[in-house]
Amino acid sequence: MLTACATPPPQQMENVCSIFHQYPKWYDAAQQCQKRWGVPISVQMAFMHQESRFDATAKPPRSTMLGFIPWTRPSTAYGYSQALDGTWDLYRQETGQTFVNRDNFADASDFIGWYSKAARERAGIPPNDPFRLYLAYHEGVGGYQQKTYLQKSWLIDVARKVKARALSYQSQLSRCEQDFTQKSWAQKIFG
Repeated sequence: MLTACATPPPQQMENVCSIFHQYPKWYDAAQQCQKRWGVPISVQMAFMHQESRFDATAKPPRSTMLGFIPWTRPSTAYGYSQALDGTWDLYRQETGQTFVNRDNFADASDFIGWYSKAARERAGIPPNDPFRLYLAYHEGVGGYQQKTYLQKSWLIDVARKVKARALSYQSQLSRCEQDFTQKSWAQKIFG
């Protein structure tokens, strides 16, 4: 029943302009995150594309027992940002936001911004460096500092894909962002 209420993934995930034309409130949320935490919209969107393919209720697939019986999930990752339970709880505690949800786009966007701020403060990763930022996002800032990603060539490849997508999204956004920033007075009032 809950999944019936979730916003379906965008029809054209490869084009950030199409995404924001389909879901204009997503642009507003991503822009708010950019203002609050300094993380470019294109980086936030590239992370969400990689983590959940913009599926609000995404979870890691279950493992199986005996090859066919659904069993446990490998982690507690959930929602647009695939935030783990413990990290989400820390985000809520540090930001003082009690009523946030991982299946809410604006909340997930803000989480990515908050996490990026921690990566900048603890590991010196600028918010406009999607490659290193994604490695820290995946491995944890401590894991990034210990260079655990060096043992995972597949993860380095994924981080390269995230960087390429962020650059592509940024290029696309530069051609359409005025569509979202120049709203009429009625759009500003009624959304």
